[in-house]
Amino acid sequence: MSGRVDSGMAGGSVVTKIVIYGLLLFFALLFLTPLFVMLVTSFKSLDEIRDGNMLALPQNFTIEPWLKAWGTACIGLTCGGIKGYFGNSIEMVVPAVTISTLLGALNGYVLTKWRFPGHKMVFALMLFACFIPFQAVLIPVARVLGLVGLSGTVGGLIVVHVIYGLGFTTLFFRNYYEAFPSELVRAAMIDGAGFWQIFWRILLPASGPIIIVTVIFQFTNIWNDFLFGSSFTASESVPMTVALNNLVNTSTGVKEYNVDMAAAIIAALPTLFVYVVAGRYFVRGLMAGAVKG
Repeated sequence: MSGRVDSGMAGGSVVTKIVIYGLLLFFALLFLTPLFVMLVTSFKSLDEIRDGNMLALPQNFTIEPWLKAWGTACIGLTCGGIKGYFGNSIEMVVPAVTISTLLGALNGYVLTKWRFPGHKMVFALMLFACFIPFQAVLIPVARVLGLVGLSGTVGGLIVVHVIYGLGFTTLFFRNYYEAFPSELVRAAMIDGAGFWQIFWRILLPASGPIIIVTVIFQFTNIWNDFLFGSSFTASESVPMTVALNNLVNTSTGVKEYNVDMAAAIIAALPTLFVYVVAGRYFVRGLMAGAVKG
């Protein structure tokens, strides 16, 4: 009797695993289907797209849509491809991520190891700022950027992303440093280390996991932003997301779906690269304290 029960339980366990993995595979394929369609379409000619099945593999493989999307596609009235706008996004995202990450680390350090009267209120206000809708700050930010001469520039967009991301980066580092041994900081003080020496030589070198979390979070949000990019930049200074939208909506000439798909994939490659390279460190950083309250 016991053998039959064990056999029945084992059989039920196998069936359960098959069902679970089957559902996971089904939803994974469902989720990846649009990406597959984009990829195969980007390597097809327009004639093949019009006459063929969108799920079919390219019969006459070509990289011409990719070359055109990068260098000669018309965006509005300018036919220079997306390469310049891709450069704008790089020029924007690198300093914005770097500055917001360093300032978040500094804020987390101060709020945990150099506490001052009212530090909880300051932290609460920074958290509150994280939940202010983007639309609520558009007009005030536009006025401020105009007053300081940064309206319509990549530099202005960098400032906006640094300020708006500061609440999140502070949250990450504050929670991470909360679990960092304060005894090490006190020992460094006794040895004569000052504020900046403790930050640069003790805390920051030990912050690798949370730095990875913050960089991935900020990079993804800033690179994929459309609202701020379309609101605070103009003409040749717009980022990649805005240029992609303008490319797809350009009404001059024939609608080239293969070029649009190639441009969309190019726009997504940097975030995909970041996740592939640093994805495992992202999970490790979260486990190390990024989501602890």
